[in-house]
Amino acid sequence: MEIIGKVKVVNPEQQISEKFVKRELVITTDEQYPQHILIEFIQDKVDLIDKLSPGDDVKVHINISGRLWTNPQGEDKYFNSIKGWRVEKIGQQEDAGQFNPPPINNNPQEIKKDYAPTDEEEKDDLPF
Repeated sequence: MEIIGKVKVVNPEQQISEKFVKRELVITTDEQYPQHILIEFIQDKVDLIDKLSPGDDVKVHINISGRLWTNPQGEDKYFNSIKGWRVEKIGQQEDAGQFNPPPINNNPQEIKKDYAPTDEEEKDDLPF
């Protein structure tokens, strides 16, 4: 699943226990009734939100999980978690890996001057 929105809050890393670390991100959706969605990043995923700042437009890939907890009075309570596993900034182009085609030359004289047919092409008398 994915959630698209604007970064509202990037919380600092929390060391929950000796072996468990988490970090929370809040994004605001862009819809008629914007929602503020809290997304948890745990363990090795906490670094994914290091470079995010409030105001960044992002697409967050998530998993939703639910669990049952029975309180001491015997009542069942249900909890949901939204866990992020990938984040993409949107609306910003990266320079790396971009292909920029050469400018198109529409001047027929320069095109003719730059073009030298090979022997194989000279033998080919097809008009296309």
